[in-house]
Amino acid sequence: MPQLDEASFRPIDRTKLLEPSLSSHPPRILLLYGSLRQRSFSRLLTEEAARILTRFGAETRSFDPHGLPLVDDAWPDHPKVGELHALVTWCEGMVWCSPERHGAMTGVMKTQIDWIPLSLGAVRPTQGKTLAVMQVSGGSQSFNAVNQLRVLGRWMRLITIPNQSSVPKAFAEFDDDDRMKPSAYYDRVVDVMEELVKFTLLTRDRADYLVDRYSERKESAEELSKRVNQTSL
Repeated sequence: MPQLDEASFRPIDRTKLLEPSLSSHPPRILLLYGSLRQRSFSRLLTEEAARILTRFGAETRSFDPHGLPLVDDAWPDHPKVGELHALVTWCEGMVWCSPERHGAMTGVMKTQIDWIPLSLGAVRPTQGKTLAVMQVSGGSQSFNAVNQLRVLGRWMRLITIPNQSSVPKAFAEFDDDDRMKPSAYYDRVVDVMEELVKFTLLTRDRADYLVDRYSERKESAEELSKRVNQTSL
């Protein structure tokens, strides 16, 4: 196979894949929601999800998007941007929950995702981490927002779990204490969070190996060769 760079091509290491050293700390999950309304149903749904995640043994943190500037309307050292970057670096998995507006995710949701870089220096804050997607709707059930979130999750190189949650007529699914009522929709949220924790536990200690790829090893080797063999400084 003359196309292959033999120095960069590696067989699958079953030990790294199947028998990694396992972490003992709780799975770290970051929750993002896509509305600034005082009674935001996407926020209420993430709060419900956080309670469920905690019952499954996870540690959760949520990001409040109030005050986050539009992308390119502020420098990356803006305090809210720094807060978001720190949380994304901290987490091992994420939950993205957006309202559906005009058949799409909200600008608030997209702005948060747009502020998350593919790399922070040598650190790739999203690559190899898990993701669950959810949406709320004011009308009938739809899947436009979660479908868009899946596309973005793949672009951000996140391991997006198969299950998802879409809650229609969200105003009717929460009581006066802002708690989600028992329903098939609530049961689906439990399903999604259970699956997220399982996938996070399965992948977090393998993430570096799962995203170690031939093309990048080859590129790094070529860059190293050029640097070592340069004729002048």
